[in-house]
Amino acid sequence: MVDDGLGFVATVNADGTPSVSPKGTLCAWADEQLVFADIASPGTSTNLDRHPHVEVNVVDPFIRRGYRFAGTGVAHRDGPVFEAGVQFYEERGTSKARDRIRAIVVIDVAEARPLRSPAYALGATEEELRQTYRGLFLGDG
Repeated sequence: MVDDGLGFVATVNADGTPSVSPKGTLCAWADEQLVFADIASPGTSTNLDRHPHVEVNVVDPFIRRGYRFAGTGVAHRDGPVFEAGVQFYEERGTSKARDRIRAIVVIDVAEARPLRSPAYALGATEEELRQTYRGLFLGDG
């Protein structure tokens, strides 16, 4: 489910308040790691420098299912991990990756859990939810 997907990354601000930021470059990196490119995320990277705990939510908006990942993240601004990450995104077609990527953030996943809409507990099926939300978002339901 995590492959060039839109994920929402929660970090902790300096004052202890939460910060949630969308990441459009979120991918699986290794068996128990996720990665995203810091292209326009200086707050997220700075937060991880101070406090590495992070949570990521990835949800399919049409079927209302996804995953919740918890772990720790590190922002790599240079060195071998940064270079490997830039190459990874260049190979995936990220335009001007070397010029645009400020950091490669690697998240070591400590816990992964499924996310599921309460609508399923009320008896909705995946196809019913898909039709409902496609109709709402795309007007073709």
